Amino acid sequence: MQPQNTQTWQQLPADEFASLGMHDVAYIKPKSLENGRVSYAIHAADGNEVAVVAGRDLAFMTVRQNDMEPVSVH
Repeated sequence: MQPQNTQTWQQLPADEFASLGMHDVAYIKPKSLENGRVSYAIHAADGNEVAVVAGRDLAFMTVRQNDMEPVSVH
């Protein structure tokens, strides 16, 4: 049985789909630096990188301090 709102999601324009979760979710993923070290990039729901911090825990704390839910990306 399919959800009743399947048709609504299929008709959602790409730019509106990309903005879903913009104020609720931030994605965190490791980022290799030129010096071989790893830092962590924080991305908005639309994929734009908004910050880079030194550690994973710091990335999660930063996102939570901004009243958003952090999601780890591998």
